Amino acid sequence: MALGAPAIAAAEGFQNQSQAPPVKPGQEPKTESQAAQNYPHPPGVFINRPLTQVSTAAEALLDDLEGRACDFFYNEASPKTGLVRDRAPAAGLSLSRVSSIAATGFGLTAMCIAHKRNYLRPLDCEERVEKTLAFLLEDCPHEHGFLYHFIDLTSGQRMFGCELSSIDTSLLLCGVLTCRQYFAGNTRIEALANTFYRRVDWEWMLNGGDTLSMGWLPDQGFLKHRWDIYSELMTMYLMAIGSPTHPVVPQTWNALQRPVVQFGGIDYISGVAPLFIHQYAHAWCNYRDVRDLHTNYFTNSIAATRAHQLWCLTEGRNFPWMDQDMWGISASDSRDGYRVWGGPPAMGSIDGTLVPCATGGSLVFLPAECSHVLLQMRERFGDKVYTRYGFVDAFLPKPKASWFAPDILGIDQGITLLMAENLRTRFVWQQFMKNREIAHAMDLVQFHPDPEANSQVL
Repeated sequence: MALGAPAIAAAEGFQNQSQAPPVKPGQEPKTESQAAQNYPHPPGVFINRPLTQVSTAAEALLDDLEGRACDFFYNEASPKTGLVRDRAPAAGLSLSRVSSIAATGFGLTAMCIAHKRNYLRPLDCEERVEKTLAFLLEDCPHEHGFLYHFIDLTSGQRMFGCELSSIDTSLLLCGVLTCRQYFAGNTRIEALANTFYRRVDWEWMLNGGDTLSMGWLPDQGFLKHRWDIYSELMTMYLMAIGSPTHPVVPQTWNALQRPVVQFGGIDYISGVAPLFIHQYAHAWCNYRDVRDLHTNYFTNSIAATRAHQLWCLTEGRNFPWMDQDMWGISASDSRDGYRVWGGPPAMGSIDGTLVPCATGGSLVFLPAECSHVLLQMRERFGDKVYTRYGFVDAFLPKPKASWFAPDILGIDQGITLLMAENLRTRFVWQQFMKNREIAHAMDLVQFHPDPEANSQVL
């Protein structure tokens, strides 16, 4: 991710909240084989209603956008290592050697999408995945299986003195496990993916606590902040609980705080953080039509997106270009550098900058509304916002003082790509949910069918 762990901690407001309800007594965990049989969505099988179709124009845009995004993840990765640049210019050649392991996780998933849809030569996609997995295992420095947040594109060495990141390693692992299922006939890819997952020592990252640490530094040890408040952390915890080698106890799931945000008559669980926390959790893992002891997280993210849309419309009093056709703010580039901003409640120095991935990453939650915004952005601003790799990271359409970001950010392009594909075919969800460890973990933390599921949008 573009944020360092300390910045995330500050952004998400690690205030003390009451603990979530404990696991009900007398409900013993099932074996992995029982979980696979009893989980309401057996791996690769979905009981949801058919997809709601977006407009023909929106469908064409999403198809074109996905192809351009796959070009980004292929062209802006090292042919030698497969590592993906953290960012690249919307036009011109990038000389940056800064790779993000989170962007690489999105990139691995992009190769599966590009292979399936023939956006790229299928053989090139498969070879890139195999090369990337081999480099991650054999050449990238790690501690207990966790990798550094930013690493050199060609050597894999740590950059900027950054942290060993639990959440960014998890986003990378999501891509690894997606490739394990999609390229299941490739025994080398399967073996490399299995080895990568099995060496991640989640117990070590607990550092004696009830929740996972945000990371570790060689000269300081574990970071003081923990992943203990609802955010993009959900799939990370499922992979930790379902680990075949170093699992954490299922009770960690219920140790997470789930504060409620209220805005405009809408109540939903959320940390104080940008909209992306409600997107990343759903990019790979399918939570539709199921709930745990606390909530239906898919319905919760629909509510969070509705609240964000409403909040943006209220911000339109200050920024008249923000309306039903043009809304969406999440952590992004700005005229003055990278900003952690969004709402509700308002966070950061909001200046009217719009962020395409705010709606692009929310396509599965509000398909008609979000696809409409993307269409409007392209129609109104053309190649100022829509480039060889898709949408620029952010733009400020202020009359007589407009600004358009010169770069594409890997994680922002990645979340838009994955959610567009999930809206259109559920492909990423289908592949990731074939991982038996995820079904096992969801069973252990008591996910079950939700008869009141609000999934009519899909």
